[in-house]
Amino acid sequence: MMESNPRILLIGAGKMGGALLAAWLKAGAGSITVVEPNASFADSRVTVKRKLGEVSDIPDVVLLAVKPQSLDMLLPELATKFSDKPLYLSIAAGKTLSYFEKHLGDAAIVRAMPNTPALIGKGISAVVANKNASDAQRQLATQVLKAAGDVVWLEDESLMDAVTAVSGSGPAYAFLFMESLIEAAIAQGLPEDIAKKLVVETVHGAAELARKSGESLEQLRKNVTSPGGTTEAALAVFMKNDALKKLIAEAVRCAVKRSKELA
Repeated sequence: MMESNPRILLIGAGKMGGALLAAWLKAGAGSITVVEPNASFADSRVTVKRKLGEVSDIPDVVLLAVKPQSLDMLLPELATKFSDKPLYLSIAAGKTLSYFEKHLGDAAIVRAMPNTPALIGKGISAVVANKNASDAQRQLATQVLKAAGDVVWLEDESLMDAVTAVSGSGPAYAFLFMESLIEAAIAQGLPEDIAKKLVVETVHGAAELARKSGESLEQLRKNVTSPGGTTEAALAVFMKNDALKKLIAEAVRCAVKRSKELA
């Protein structure tokens, strides 16, 4: 449940914005206005406006869930309408705190990078705030995002590129691994439905064990690996000349580079 009942203005109710909205409603939020031209919600707690100009009350937090290219036109309108009164919380990829400060002046701004497991309340968001955000506003940002999963705070905004490459893009890496393992299972004769169930539940269980166990990932891996057994045979392929580690490191490096280019 939400510890308080902040007045939230959500601008953009696409996939991620919609996921956050669903999480807030599930957590018991009771005062949400959504600006989305074609949206409709069958929930009395949600007020829908087609345009920002139709919003009259000043919210506690404005969550920006629009495409980054839309912000150049949106931010001046927000600055004129609300000035620096709300907390501005952005999930727009690549847009820096300094970018928002150019448009919003002395406003409190928090930049967040959530990921798609937020759709089922299992996401994680990394966040960083500008100097104008008070402790109470940082707590408000945590509360708003925590409804959809865990939250970690950064003090160095330059780390957001690494966050984007690891947790922002990371679900896609996991899905690719699962796709590949399912294909390999089918190639060994397993029916597709059984292969998918085995792989998805195995990855889910391994992630839960890693989260809840007090042992290191290295030790958990060793716990599965019997000398001369099947796991050792498979890991020998993955670990030959550190091939997998090098491949992952290169992939993340390329994602970080691209994140910096987009910013």
